Amino acid sequence: MAYDVIVIGSGPGGYVAAIRASQLGFKTAIVERESLGGICLNWGCIPTKALLKSAQILEYIQHAKTYGINAGESSADFDAVIKRSRGVADKMSKGVQFLMKKNKIDVLMGSGKLKSKGQVEVTDKDGKVALHEAKSIILATGARARELPNLKIDGKKVIGYREAMVLPKQPKSMIVVGSGAIGVEFAYFYATLGTKVTIVEFLPRIVPVEDEDISKELEKIYKKKGIEIMVNASVESVEGNGDGVKAKVKTATGEITLEADVVLSAVGIAANIENLGLEALGIKTDKGKVLVDKYYQTNIPGVYAIGDMVPGQALAHVASKEAIVCVEALGYNEKKYAHKPEPIDYMNIPGCTYCAPEIASVGYTEKAAKEAGYEVKVGKFPFSASGKASAAGATEGFVKVIFDAKYGEWLGTHMIGANVTEIIAQTVTARKLETTYQEVLDSIHPHPTMSESVKDAIEVAYGEAIHL
Repeated sequence: MAYDVIVIGSGPGGYVAAIRASQLGFKTAIVERESLGGICLNWGCIPTKALLKSAQILEYIQHAKTYGINAGESSADFDAVIKRSRGVADKMSKGVQFLMKKNKIDVLMGSGKLKSKGQVEVTDKDGKVALHEAKSIILATGARARELPNLKIDGKKVIGYREAMVLPKQPKSMIVVGSGAIGVEFAYFYATLGTKVTIVEFLPRIVPVEDEDISKELEKIYKKKGIEIMVNASVESVEGNGDGVKAKVKTATGEITLEADVVLSAVGIAANIENLGLEALGIKTDKGKVLVDKYYQTNIPGVYAIGDMVPGQALAHVASKEAIVCVEALGYNEKKYAHKPEPIDYMNIPGCTYCAPEIASVGYTEKAAKEAGYEVKVGKFPFSASGKASAAGATEGFVKVIFDAKYGEWLGTHMIGANVTEIIAQTVTARKLETTYQEVLDSIHPHPTMSESVKDAIEVAYGEAIHL
């Protein structure tokens, strides 16, 4: 078959690229080897949020008396929790199927590979091979769990995020290696359900990409929940121990041995760039990523790459926006779109972690702003001083804002608290519009809300605090 555009991979980068291409009038096909929606919808963003919601509901019930409610005894049905999560994922995947049909996109099930320039070879599950042609090919094959040489994922004693979502039974104890988003989210989920959880982090603090104040707050809250945290530590080896494992952990003071039912490796991701035919076409890569220009074209004209397989933040919403920019630039070149899209500003990408309390951030951390040469004004507003947070019984955490002292530019926001992932978009939009602190303060915020705490934090930064 001959197409205008073939997309390889149907995650939040791939399926968005296919839909936008079809909307612009390109005859489009999408190649998927497993399930439409990719990792995000099937094994990542969506099903993990379903698991976390179940844990949150259990916490609500366990603390019902603090709200004046007598709920009685409560416990988690682990199998039912897992089943609900898989049901949510399946529903979302079927939604992508509907969108493909609605937008008249051909779905080619199988593994896609670049055969030559303008040709994609698709091998289905039975080994049958079909060759398809396209003027433009978009690679969107995502990423997988990264493996450390001394921590190989076997799916039983050492598991990755996929296995963590469908364990046959709840472990009594778990060692989580790595404290990025995946690590701390699963740590919260399993600890809330009653598993004894130990986090082992190589760096000096957990959630190390976040502002230092966020790391300190989450560590304090997690320790209060009974989660053990070891920083400046690394798992050197793991051995089977009957029904469990023994992990040798190197710490600043020496080596210790931890025992648990299972080890969850959450040490990041690796891009899926193997077996795609990149070498045959001479597509350039660096450090495991495909190199692209600001419109996501590789060094080979007509071949594009987006999402986790290219440099930049490995986030679903980033992949989706890269897809739009890529396809609209292609549409502009083919006279199917009126103007060239604006390239992405990677300094204004929101990051969200859905543990409890949630974490959300965008822009410079305080340390990074100072290292970049800014003189800063910093304001921090605790949710303990928020009326809405107090009424909701969600007083943990704070909002921290960072402004350039000279011009009032909004440099960054860092939050930890209930539902803060729903608030961070305000900062993203304001930074995009080059809003100053005064314009935010002049915008009336509704009361009582959690979101007004952003305004309160700005007031703190400029010495105008009312509620603190």
